[in-house]
Amino acid sequence: MKKEKISFEGDNGEILEFYVEEETRVAGTDYLLVTDSDNEEAEAVILKDVSADTDTEGKYVIVDDDTEFNAIARIFEQMIEDADLRMED
Repeated sequence: MKKEKISFEGDNGEILEFYVEEETRVAGTDYLLVTDSDNEEAEAVILKDVSADTDTEGKYVIVDDDTEFNAIARIFEQMIEDADLRMED
């Protein structure tokens, strides 16, 4: 299965590219679980959509608040476990 690849500009102007592994919405906020490459040893981060309703493109920041990160990470872990169970059936 081909993963969606997204790009955006980092804080110092460099272009960052990530592969979208999962996405979810919690309390009206969109989150993406992304990796820095398309292989099994990739580093993963969680991105939070901070764009305003009037923005034409999504604006994402890396979730760095420990409480928020842990809560969203648990949701993504459950989603991945559920997907693995469906694939094994």
